[in-house]
Amino acid sequence: MHNKSIAGRIAVVAGMAALMAGMAWAGAGHESAMSPDTALEKLMEGNKRYVENKMTGEKLCDITARTALAKSQKPYAIILSCSDSRVPPELIFDKGLGEVFVVRVAGNVPDPVVLGSIEYAAEHLGSPLIMVLGHERCGAVKATVESKGKSTGSANIDAIVKTVAPAVKIAAKDCAACKGEAKCAESKKDDFLECVSDTNAKRVAANLPGKSKIIKHLLESKKIAIVAAKYDLDDGVVTLFK
Repeated sequence: MHNKSIAGRIAVVAGMAALMAGMAWAGAGHESAMSPDTALEKLMEGNKRYVENKMTGEKLCDITARTALAKSQKPYAIILSCSDSRVPPELIFDKGLGEVFVVRVAGNVPDPVVLGSIEYAAEHLGSPLIMVLGHERCGAVKATVESKGKSTGSANIDAIVKTVAPAVKIAAKDCAACKGEAKCAESKKDDFLECVSDTNAKRVAANLPGKSKIIKHLLESKKIAIVAAKYDLDDGVVTLFK
């Protein structure tokens, strides 16, 4: 009986030690075995398969994959994309379960909840790549341009418009299609909308470190990389911005 009691106490102590170790590991996060460059390469290879209609991602969505991922995940890329129904990152990058950590919101704009989601995946799941993915004919961008600084009639949509609005001013100065056009937003509306969409994605990506100490630290430590990209609704191609 005495030996059993000692063995029981040892088991309890060992269990508590393991639990504390697990908590410490979870709090500190862990590094991915994959580099940011490799993660980006895997995304773009998947997009190539999608464009060529040679998708294989569904193979990683069967019961075996689901069971293997039931208790843990280690996605190698975080994708902040628009909520548009035509832009599902898992499909356009031909990915299965557990490969990408997707955060979707109209206009791919980062509020505190979105930032927290990105931080969680980068720090605790070890995802080495963050991609901000804009797309053609974005409704959030169109609503922002057409609002011309006025309320849309919805306080919640206004919150999206307010976040995208700085991209309108930047695009008006920098858009190549607008050179020499005083009222480009009207005379070349479609071109201007795409310029704003591009600018918005680039701006969001560039500003992520300034909005999050965690993202900034991981970026400076070269544990993550951040890229901006755009999805073409017509041909399905994802283009990376420099």
